[in-house]
Amino acid sequence: MRLDKYLKVSRLIKRRTVACDACNAGRVSVNGDIKKASYEVKPGDRIEIRFGERSQSVEVLSVAEPLKKEDAASMFKLI
Repeated sequence: MRLDKYLKVSRLIKRRTVACDACNAGRVSVNGDIKKASYEVKPGDRIEIRFGERSQSVEVLSVAEPLKKEDAASMFKLI
């Protein structure tokens, strides 16, 4: 699954266009490297998202597309 789509489906970022913009601006890194929105996310990847002064780090647990909001939280683990 693409990085921008994963960020949207997992509800880490609300909209896919915002996720794509964040990736293009270099605010999203995977395993320590800044990646483009087209990067294919795999289980075990560590994603860091920088929002101004703060940042959020998560570990990818699954890349399935959940149907419910409650299922989205099981896609990642906060670090």
